[in-house]
Amino acid sequence: MTSENGKEVRNAAPAKTSGLLRSSGVVGVMTLLSRVLGLVRDVVIARYFGAGTGADAFFIAFKIPNFLRRLFAEGAFSQAFVPVLSEYRTLKTEQETRALVASVAGVLGMVLLVITLLAMLGAPALTFLFAPGFHDEPEKFQLASDMLRITFPYLLLISLTAFAGGILNSFGRFAVPAFTPVLLNLAMIFAAVVISPMFSEPVIALAWGVVLAGLLQLLFQLPFLLRMNLLPRPRLDYRHEGVQRILTLMVPALFGVSVSQINLLLDTVLASFLPTGSVSWLYYSDRLSELPLGVFGIAIATVILPALSRKHAAQSKDDFAATLDWGLRAVLLIGVPAALALFLLAEPLLITLFYYGEMTIRDVEMSAGSLRAYSAGLMAFMLIKILAPGYFSRQDTKTPVKIGVRAMGVNMVFNLILIWPLAHVGLALATSLSAWLNAFWLFRGLKKAEVFVPQAGWSRFVVQLIVANTVLGGVVWFVALSSLQWHELSVLARGSYMFATVVAGMAAYFAALYLSGVRLRHFMRRA
Repeated sequence: MTSENGKEVRNAAPAKTSGLLRSSGVVGVMTLLSRVLGLVRDVVIARYFGAGTGADAFFIAFKIPNFLRRLFAEGAFSQAFVPVLSEYRTLKTEQETRALVASVAGVLGMVLLVITLLAMLGAPALTFLFAPGFHDEPEKFQLASDMLRITFPYLLLISLTAFAGGILNSFGRFAVPAFTPVLLNLAMIFAAVVISPMFSEPVIALAWGVVLAGLLQLLFQLPFLLRMNLLPRPRLDYRHEGVQRILTLMVPALFGVSVSQINLLLDTVLASFLPTGSVSWLYYSDRLSELPLGVFGIAIATVILPALSRKHAAQSKDDFAATLDWGLRAVLLIGVPAALALFLLAEPLLITLFYYGEMTIRDVEMSAGSLRAYSAGLMAFMLIKILAPGYFSRQDTKTPVKIGVRAMGVNMVFNLILIWPLAHVGLALATSLSAWLNAFWLFRGLKKAEVFVPQAGWSRFVVQLIVANTVLGGVVWFVALSSLQWHELSVLARGSYMFATVVAGMAAYFAALYLSGVRLRHFMRRA
């Protein structure tokens, strides 16, 4: 549609929530495929490398660029870039939109290139900063530093991939960015199975697999940008008005949107002082807790940010509030039963997925403790993914920053209190507790500013959730075997019985929802 002044205006009309549900479903399905392959990847890593010195060193070398990726790529950058790009799409011409994309590509690429080169030169210092406990174990410290030099270019590649994905998401092309992480898992599985026997230190193959994955993910998205006539020709234009706004929004958002990731990294720093295996135990339990978070929480957050940004640009307060309300109900519908299931089935899940090869019973038991602690905060992590866009879509980064800094401070206090009696489980529990405070403060701010206005039917919805989750818990408790019985089952029997347990729980949950009056059409009303 073209306005009287000749500027192209797109997507100004309010979208239907059914469109959000459909888009969330597409992202969810693609992300589910990625997360399932991610579990296969972790099973392979556990099978080949267990939870020993090599695995601990690799997880540090992978976690550092991965952490920065979540700041620069999926975190602060996306939360700053998508609202500005959505505003350009809505209010400015196509030529101006392309100019913004080209300028951002040039500036982002140059900044990341400099950071990558400096990090590769200073790999030992970074390793000491993020895993100081390794310094007393020279072999582990050196191995982690060597692999960090290999893995760090992943930050540059995956951040540019996220930039391309942000463009595609803003134009409603959600499937391609959601599918892209599949390539990471395939590359790392290939590295573990095929390349690792070629190295004297086999775990180094995983580091090369990370770099290969970053390159594949970036190249995969470029043809889709070219087809949309949005493949950028990078311009190093720091003074571009849109770039300046993105940088202004991005700097404080580095803290606000990524507080949970910073908390997880602080856990890793402290875990490096704990017995060997602690870093790996936290990694395996965190990976399992991220499955529902990635499939549902991040999927809904991915589609809700551009939708909220367009509604804010169009000054549609009622639609904005209704869309936010829809996002909260959607994550509660999925997040609460997911957290309950992870808590109840922590050890059986870990036995089914990871108890092979180099993985020991003790590794499973230790990982189960931290998985239960993470499951206690899963719902909070999901809520943050929905509540934070309520601020960033309105280009308000200061409020989440203040909340994020407070939450990080609380997390450190909880860490220092809980690490002594509970070791690595205390670190996971501290992260969950601080996430709940973060979510509560975000919610209170939106409610107080009347940005979030609860829609009708919340009391009934909460009662329906309580009833359905009580049924789910009862069925899982009745059907599941004891830990000893899980240990004694064959590999095939474990997988089959776990599948049957999950299906029984899901069937009972959705049947209870249906009988209590919840219908799909309730989530397809106009926002």
